[in-house]
Amino acid sequence: MIRSLGTAQICLLLAASAVTASAIAGAGGAEVVPLERAHAHNDYNHARPLEDALGCGFCSVEVDVFLVDGKLLVAHDRDQCRIDRDLETLYLAPLRERIQANDGSVYKNGPGLTLLIDIKSDAEKTYAALDRLLAKYKDIFTEFRVDEISQRAVTALISGHRPVSMITGQERRFAALDGRPADLKRDPSVSLVPLISTSWGSMFSWRGFGEMPQDERDKLDAFVKQAHEQERRVRFWALPWGPRVWEVVYEAGVDLINADNLTGLRNFLLNKRDE
Repeated sequence: MIRSLGTAQICLLLAASAVTASAIAGAGGAEVVPLERAHAHNDYNHARPLEDALGCGFCSVEVDVFLVDGKLLVAHDRDQCRIDRDLETLYLAPLRERIQANDGSVYKNGPGLTLLIDIKSDAEKTYAALDRLLAKYKDIFTEFRVDEISQRAVTALISGHRPVSMITGQERRFAALDGRPADLKRDPSVSLVPLISTSWGSMFSWRGFGEMPQDERDKLDAFVKQAHEQERRVRFWALPWGPRVWEVVYEAGVDLINADNLTGLRNFLLNKRDE
């Protein structure tokens, strides 16, 4: 049974969006609680890419990349690319530094991090460059082989323009595929497709107003159950904003809850821990 959030709790979540960057980072020595189900959508749009998400305890971040003149640049659109905003500088180098400082973990004695890399340019050319870059940081990235996963602090997943055949043909790699619902029928190795993602609107008409129709709730439950039976995680992109929707997907067992509002989702998940 889905429990509606009270007005006071909703106001708390809305107010949280105005928290300053220093507060997000845990200023004043506040302890950061790792939140394994928190996913930072388009993380690079925040004032401090990666740092703000980790300051809120997020255990999954999403970054869009374009291959431009041999460099993997971070942006949502090609015309927004800047030479000083590249994947290695904004994400990989800081992650390695943090992991080394934390004795091998993103969060000291805590869970690992999912780095969802959404390829926006040519699939094969971009992945070839990305594959070389991830290998340079192989000390921090989970290693995948056929039916074998060597877990490390960060797990890279490839989304967007995915070179599926190219990745499938690798005997050893430092990334896996962000799968689609059709993969639940094909049932590939979990070492190839550990996550299933799709847009919320492709499956559901409910946008968070009123109660979710029972037939859609049943469909959501069945989808999550099927993925979990195959030991895969679930994520929806373009998830409608707000605590009512978060409550539904949380109760359904959706593994990664998509959000642009870092502090809002953080407070929601912390409240769930305290119930």
